[in-house]
Order: sequence, then C-alpha cells, then structure tokens
Amino acid sequence: MKNVGTMLLLGLLCLTGTSTFATGPSDMQKLVDGNSTFALELYHSLTNSMEGNLVFSPYSISTALGMVYAGARGDTETQMAQTLHFTLPQDRLHEAFQQLQQEREQLVSGGDVELKVANSLWPQTGYPFLGDYIRLLEKDYGVWVTPLDYTGDAETARNIINEWVNQRLNGRIPELIARGMLDPLTRLVLVNTIFVHADWRFPFSNEKTKEQPFFVSPGQAVSAEMMYQQNTFRYAASEGVQVLELPYRGNSLSMLVVLPNQQMGLTGLQRLLSLEELRKWEGQLSSQKVDVYLPKFHGDSKLGLNEVLASMGMQDAFDASRADFSGMDGRVGWLYISQVIHQAFIDVEERGTEAGAATAVIMSRSTAFGPTSSPVEFRADHPFLFLIRENSTGSILFLGHVVDPTLE
Repeated sequence: MKNVGTMLLLGLLCLTGTSTFATGPSDMQKLVDGNSTFALELYHSLTNSMEGNLVFSPYSISTALGMVYAGARGDTETQMAQTLHFTLPQDRLHEAFQQLQQEREQLVSGGDVELKVANSLWPQTGYPFLGDYIRLLEKDYGVWVTPLDYTGDAETARNIINEWVNQRLNGRIPELIARGMLDPLTRLVLVNTIFVHADWRFPFSNEKTKEQPFFVSPGQAVSAEMMYQQNTFRYAASEGVQVLELPYRGNSLSMLVVLPNQQMGLTGLQRLLSLEELRKWEGQLSSQKVDVYLPKFHGDSKLGLNEVLASMGMQDAFDASRADFSGMDGRVGWLYISQVIHQAFIDVEERGTEAGAATAVIMSRSTAFGPTSSPVEFRADHPFLFLIRENSTGSILFLGHVVDPTLE
C-alpha cells in the first residue's frame, strides 16, 4: 500500500450444524458501551497469551457474535450476554446494531470517508432454519441470503463464499475460510464485511520521514521509519501516559495513540487500561500544538478465539452437549460453535491507514495539559497502544499495540 488511506474490516461467521421496541440513542449508547467493555477485556485476555504486535477488530467480533447470539437460548444466551456485555433484551439489542449502522452511514455520507458494510447468510440448502431468525437478521443486519450445499460439496461452497468476501475487500483477503473448515456437517456461514477508506486530516510529509531508533526494550533499539509533523491536535498527559488523537478527514473517525512512559511500559499500561480510564483520558484531551513522532507500522494477527472466549465465560457455546442455539432451528443441542477465528492487519503510513479484519465462527452439528504557546513532544519511540474509533458514537473499530514497528 503506497500512500493510500484505507481501512478494511471483515466479520465472518461459519455456522455448521450439529412486536418491536423503538430503539433510541440510549439503547445505541448501551450497545457501544458494552462493545467497548468487551473490546478491552478481550484485549487483556489476548495480551496474556501472545507476543509481538497485535491488531484486532472488536467491532467485527461483536457484530459476528451478535448475529449468532440472536439464535442463542437458555444458559448459552446468558453466558454470551455476560461475556459480550449485551445488556439489552434481544429485540432491542439487534435494533441497536441496526441503528449504529445507520448512524455510521450518515456520518460518512459527505464523502470524506468511504465506508461500505455488507452482511451475508449462507445456509445449508433445505435445512429448516426458523423463519423468525432469518427475518431478524434480514431486518436488523441486512443479510444477503444464499443457500449452499455443504453436505454435497463443501469445497465449492467454500470457494463461493471466499470469492464473495474477496470482491468486497479489494482482493486483500482471498482465502478467509481455509480448506477443511467447512464439511458435510456445516449448516450455516454468516459473513460481515466493512470497507473504510480514510486519509489523515493532517497528512505526514514523506520528506520528513527519517530512520530513527525505536526502543523495543529499555536497552535495545531497532531502526524504524519515523514520521514527523508539528500541528495542533487534541492531546493529554495523565498518570504516566501521553494520549494523542489523530483525526481522519471529515472528523468522523480518529486514531487514539496511548504512549506510556518508559517506567510504566506497555505492561503497566495494559494493567491500567479500562473503559473508565479510557473515558477519563478522552475527557482530558484539549487542543494543543504538538511535535508528533510516530513510526510507520504494519501489523498482522491471526487469532483462534475459542479458548479465550470460553475463559471469558462462553463455555456452553463450544460444548456440543450443552449448547443451545434453538433460536436458529428450534432444536436444543443440535448446533454448537466449533471454531472462532479472527484475522486482522493494519498499515499506518504518511497519508493514512489501511486496516482489515475477519472473524469466522464455525458451528457444527452435534456428533491533560491545557493549551500552551510552545509545542509539547509526542515521541512514540517505544511500545504503545492504538485504537481507531468513531468520534460521535465512540465505537472502537480496531484496537492493538505496537512493540516493534519493523515487524511484518
């Protein structure tokens, strides 16, 4: 990616068989708050089990699992709600997802940011899914329904879905579903894609990018391409961290970079991170002239989420003998989640950002400072955390950290 500001987001669910309330802004905010809490809890869980750079899309994961949650019942529904922090009743929750999407479309209607979302449903031909379940996903998630024959030819079905995904992501994820993920027991594949094109409101100059040290640890440095600019940004410093907001064109999206001091380090920041702390930092942001040093970085993460989601409380959904997704087909103990896979990437350069993510859920049938006259320095030359969010709703689209910007 050369001087392109683009973000891609993809959520995929592969499901394999083993009267409405008006949704107001308060429901949408409850959904956003719950999604954000889940995002940060998932980040904590992931950092306990992996090293290196990390990027993932909590929005993709929440949306994908939200569509599965629509068919959950009993203890499975309760556990999923607690893990995902879904606090609204089922009908209002899914309408809140719909409203959040409508709000997003209005935010980017001016053309400064290109954002396209598509959802699709690929059921097994002839499988008796409940009409109410299908209609709910059509109404609140706008799914595109296309039956496929997994029992007769799972490989052809896999290729068809992969091609649909690849077309909507400009060829960036040609094979989301790997060979062998779908088999004759597959009963449903559900896909969510989102494509965003965004440039910085204040681009960095290519000529000012220089090789400079990035300290991967206090005593060890690598040579990284460090971007630089001086401009007025929203900035805060609090309790051993610096926080910088970098807006994208149109101001509907922004990247928040949280830089701990060397003494706290990324580990200390991770322990401190919570929704309350994030809101506190956001409340302290104020416009200020800042000398910004930010490395160009590229990150890729491929995550199996079964164990981490089960450890967070979703045990029954992965247990063929206990899962209850009868809201999908009317039968208790027939469907369960066999795999949850998430893949994401991000490229940050002078002009903007390109990022993408994919979530696959495979289900199987049972067998601050104030303004100053002189600039402050924000030098991200050691590990830091970042998130990409919608400014008006607060939705976190991407979340991760950089420990070494030279890693691919």
